[in-house]
Amino acid sequence: MTRRDFVRGAAVTVAGASLKGVSTADAKDRPENKNAWNMKLATSSVMFDKLPIERVCETVARLGLKAVDIWAPFTWGGAQCTHLEDVKKKLGGKGLGELLKKHKLEVAAFTIYGHKLSEYWELIRDYGGGVVVRGAGAGRAAGEDLKPKMKAFFEKLKPDIELAEKCNARLAIENHGGSLLSSPDSFKAFVELNPNTKRVGVAVAPYHLQGYKKTPVEDVIRTAGSQCLFLYAWQRGKGTVQMPGVGPADFTPWVKALAEMKYQHYSSIFMHGHPPADKMEAAVAKSRDYLLKCRGKVS
Repeated sequence: MTRRDFVRGAAVTVAGASLKGVSTADAKDRPENKNAWNMKLATSSVMFDKLPIERVCETVARLGLKAVDIWAPFTWGGAQCTHLEDVKKKLGGKGLGELLKKHKLEVAAFTIYGHKLSEYWELIRDYGGGVVVRGAGAGRAAGEDLKPKMKAFFEKLKPDIELAEKCNARLAIENHGGSLLSSPDSFKAFVELNPNTKRVGVAVAPYHLQGYKKTPVEDVIRTAGSQCLFLYAWQRGKGTVQMPGVGPADFTPWVKALAEMKYQHYSSIFMHGHPPADKMEAAVAKSRDYLLKCRGKVS
């Protein structure tokens, strides 16, 4: 072997080892790696309120998302969503399971807000259970009034907790402007006083938290901790500016907080005030790519 042949052979060996090292490093950042945190992305059916639930599922699957948050009748802000009611009337829980299986999807949540769980618990039971998003109701409180009112809320919630037991559901209470669960302090009271963490938790809506500038959204996510059952990937703004990667908010710290606590539930790409379905789909795709980049930064 000549000296030139030896040098060439050594260079090939080193290059091969380097490429092997790069591919191994890349694998660590891939969500399918068992050691990497997998950000589970979904979107909400109300985003496509003019489409029937069957076409919503087609769209969500085409976007490469893993689940859909199915909304009960909702008419605020021009939306005309009847998806969960349509499922109840046309498909039932088992039919919903078949529809989702066809598109390789799951239910990220059943969002009912002001509707009663008693209207849908049998459907949820027949599907197999899941997260049910609802509000805390009006009655914002602070200071010495906060804990007594939070205790009263949990007391009033007992019948729904019993129904959740029957249908294998978990209640995720969303923080909403002007509601009992709205401020960072109310999150602390909620987590401290929650009498049934097996069945009750929170649905974090950053949009409604961004007004509390002294407490970053990521700190509230950490406060919620293991009681966080759902998250809206949603920011303050008008139109599609509410979407991740479109508006100004940097979601990376929020995603980092989720990754740190190994959040196992869904984050739903979200906004209110919906453009036509084709434009909405394009906006969701942009947000999906942005959130995956955020996840890549923190994994």
